[in-house]
Amino acid sequence: MSTTTGSEVPAREEPRLSLRASLARLSVRPRSVALLALLPVLAIVGGVLGWLFDWRLGVDSAVYRAGALTLLQGDPLYAGNTLGSEPWWALLPFTYPPAAALLFAPLAFFPVQVAWGVVSAVSFLALALVVRVTIAALPRLREDLPRWASPARATLIFTIVFFGLEPVWRTIFLGQINIILMALVVVDVLVVCRRDSRWGGVLVGIAAAVKLTPLIFIPHLLFTGRKWDAARAFGTFVGLQALMFVIAPSDALRFWTHTVFNQGRIGPMHWAGNQSLNGLANRVTDLAPWASTVALGVGALLAPFAIWVMLRFHRRGQHLYALLVTAFYALLVSPVSWSHHWVWAVPLIVVLVARLPETTPATAWRRWVLAASVIVVFVSCVLLVLPNGRNLELHWEFWQFVLGSAYLLVPVALAVTLGARWWLRRRAADGEPRPATPADRSSRPG
Repeated sequence: MSTTTGSEVPAREEPRLSLRASLARLSVRPRSVALLALLPVLAIVGGVLGWLFDWRLGVDSAVYRAGALTLLQGDPLYAGNTLGSEPWWALLPFTYPPAAALLFAPLAFFPVQVAWGVVSAVSFLALALVVRVTIAALPRLREDLPRWASPARATLIFTIVFFGLEPVWRTIFLGQINIILMALVVVDVLVVCRRDSRWGGVLVGIAAAVKLTPLIFIPHLLFTGRKWDAARAFGTFVGLQALMFVIAPSDALRFWTHTVFNQGRIGPMHWAGNQSLNGLANRVTDLAPWASTVALGVGALLAPFAIWVMLRFHRRGQHLYALLVTAFYALLVSPVSWSHHWVWAVPLIVVLVARLPETTPATAWRRWVLAASVIVVFVSCVLLVLPNGRNLELHWEFWQFVLGSAYLLVPVALAVTLGARWWLRRRAADGEPRPATPADRSSRPG
């Protein structure tokens, strides 16, 4: 683990989570097992009922399934804007790397709605896993906390309550895999890599092979001194892409030479749901041709600060905080960060809530306001209330632009708050009288 010098707090060893031990403890608690299985079971039941009654469930999971079927049938993935096996209510282009279609292959064996149920069930379990790993990565809490605050009970409570967050419930209803990808990254960086496992980095590589955004966690591993984990992550990603050049060479070639650069297949960049710097720039400038270039430039300017903050947390032994810095920076600079991509609000809120008991009466209100503000943003569905679609975002008033950028303003506000706090602490430390040394005393006039 890295150490610090100067005024920084020395790195401390985090408590490490044993997933095997946690599952063993869970297995002897039938009520906890039943509660944990409730949402996944309901998702599977809902998928079966949707299949029987022909409900329109899971637009995105329908695309995943269609991509897998298309690959298995030997048809092209990127020749058109739709796939032949998509239902009429989910006619969308396949925008993911060809390796994603391979990894989606198990969905091809289920009907469309049941495939949604499977993806949703796995997402609920992944949500619980993220919460549990996040709690384990926090500093040890006081022993006098109420029973509900124990790691097992807190995991169950958070998992159920977090279904009310817009990024979470939208991910579930669309049949998206954002929570699953987040779980792969969280487990890899905070559990597998922390144990110096030879499998460190593999899950990050798999996540990046499905959606390219998790590629940013490879330099995260590299900057934090995990060069072999970063190498395994990159090798896993490249290996899966190379495999697709063997299995489906025309699809792999077309994706990496054409489709990957075609933002039009993803959707309009100016939609309110695109909570990235690129989306904001396109909305504010009325789709100016240089808007994306400006967003890219701002992201590049923010990179040194993000790296500095991330490394500062890492050197203090706060690896969870460092990971969150990288995750939210990725959401800001990605060309497209739909609102359901912001599932990283889950570990952030766990961190903010966990910090509430450890405060003084004088500062308690600040932490409560901060935690409540973040929760309100992701529960409020403000992006759905504002006028959107059909280019209405281009004609917003100023206050609508502010509210319509609520998600991307969260990490910005947190960064400003954090920077101000560090500056005030350093200023206070510089203003304290320094203890006199023997040299000082000997130099005083008699």
